[in-house]
Amino acid sequence: MKKARVIVILILALSVFISCAPSSLNQIQTKNELVVGTAGNMPPLNMTTKDGEIIGFEMDLARRMADSMGVELRFEKMAFAELLPALEKGTVDMVISGMTITPNRNVKVAFVGPYFISGKAFLTKIETIAAAKDPASVNSPNTSYAALKGSTSQAFVESVLPLSRLVTTQDYDEAVDLVLNGEVEAMVADYPICIVSLFRYPDQGLLSLITPFTYEPLGIAVPGGDAHLINWVENFLSIMKGSGQLDELKERWFFDGAWLNRLPQR
Repeated sequence: MKKARVIVILILALSVFISCAPSSLNQIQTKNELVVGTAGNMPPLNMTTKDGEIIGFEMDLARRMADSMGVELRFEKMAFAELLPALEKGTVDMVISGMTITPNRNVKVAFVGPYFISGKAFLTKIETIAAAKDPASVNSPNTSYAALKGSTSQAFVESVLPLSRLVTTQDYDEAVDLVLNGEVEAMVADYPICIVSLFRYPDQGLLSLITPFTYEPLGIAVPGGDAHLINWVENFLSIMKGSGQLDELKERWFFDGAWLNRLPQR
């Protein structure tokens, strides 16, 4: 009986400790800084200008989040594959970087969204690949595909194009260069990135069609188990959608290419 009473007391004490523990949102406000992880090279979602500034649809979204929290904003740029490990370690407060919500990723972290629906497409110089309506028709040992390491594009090639050769890259600039130089037949990426590449390199013979092969809901990754922060981000996105502000950001970054001139010439 005494042992049972001790166990109950310990459980109650633990409950009080957990309820009193500061949430990630409290910690962000205490340090007066929101740290957002991004790859910084996924236009028009996120990209780095020739002056080193990180801009894009997601970056504007992050700025409005920081303003709503009443804190400063800092971006941590890193390879896409390093983003979720950084979130799990606490190096960043959240990840906003063209990241598809998947069950596998959701096991490790929480996701809020989606704030944008994307899908896979090909960027290529080969007409038969660009026009393919069924990816299986271009699944061949003689065909090489570039895909971002750790991305759903890599998973797409591995599962849907298993006969082909996969070349993983650290960023999309590297993947596009492989296509431009003829080292791979195509790049697999979310369709906005493929379409933007057509505008960036208009005289390089690149082809891509907006016929997504997959459903890719993009979400904001936050630490798992923090109900306060998750609730705050959910409500923030709900207000952005309901007020039309999210559509305004999409209009700016997806239908107005003025920002293209700010990107490095390659």
